[in-house]
Amino acid sequence: MAAIRAWFAERGFVEVDPSPLQVSPGNETHLHGFTVAATDAGGRRAHRYLHTSPEFAMKKLLAAGEERLYSLGPVFRDRELTRLHAPAFTMLEWYRAGDGVEAVMADTIDIVRTAAAAAGSTSLRWQDRQADPAADAERLSVLDAFRRLAGVDLHAIGDDAGAFAEAAGERPAPDDTWSDVFSRVLVDCVEPGLGIARPTLLTDYPPSEAALAAISTDADGRELAERFELYACGVELANGFRELTDAAEQRRRFEAAMDRKAAIYGEAYPLDEDFLSALDHMPDASGVALGFDRLVMLATGAPSVHHVQWSPSDLAAGFLG
Repeated sequence: MAAIRAWFAERGFVEVDPSPLQVSPGNETHLHGFTVAATDAGGRRAHRYLHTSPEFAMKKLLAAGEERLYSLGPVFRDRELTRLHAPAFTMLEWYRAGDGVEAVMADTIDIVRTAAAAAGSTSLRWQDRQADPAADAERLSVLDAFRRLAGVDLHAIGDDAGAFAEAAGERPAPDDTWSDVFSRVLVDCVEPGLGIARPTLLTDYPPSEAALAAISTDADGRELAERFELYACGVELANGFRELTDAAEQRRRFEAAMDRKAAIYGEAYPLDEDFLSALDHMPDASGVALGFDRLVMLATGAPSVHHVQWSPSDLAAGFLG
């Protein structure tokens, strides 16, 4: 943490500490927050949420005039408990106003190298996989990754979720969307082959996977999300993109995601209207969210994220035995 903070200080970033108590924990279909019942001194009760990311608060600060900022602190996600997931974990998130996604890609690679050096490690390790943090990162488009590792041509299958699942050898649920199949194939078939021997930057996501990312058009006229993810040893470390600043489009995406969430899980989260209002004043910017526990896990060769937390949740006892 000290090495990471020094890295940001040297580059003129301001560290911010957003409140974890928020109006909305995030508005993505499969993202789950913890609900908090807040009571004021007069006995009035209101529901709030522990944030799943400091993203909304940090973008409000960008709209208020901050240009380079980062946060290194706890976030909270329900329904997530595996060797790579914890209900409470540390997230490193940063934003650059006026810079494109290439700048934060370079940041991400440099931060991984900085962490490895601070841990005295020349190799990132997890299970039987290794990656050299000093090696030049592989850049791989989603299209090429699915062709190589899942045997699926995303252009050829089009928008048919059933055809997608069949091509990948998956058995779809009756209500699966194209995005549901995409996520499952990514996790089952593609991710394990990424970041082997050297880190991999997975780029050029389909527009359906944009969430809060801007969309642009490639040389062939196809729409792509300006988003990337960084992988090492088959583990996703970071998710970054050029930020969407169109409030109307962001509202449309949020509402569609919450409709889908309600249909699947029987619940939906409110929209943060202050955040949506702030988008109208937010400069063009790019940002990244990085799972800090995962980075420490890889840099030290630990078997799970729970082994590198100062005080892991008692829920993780099965992974710490």
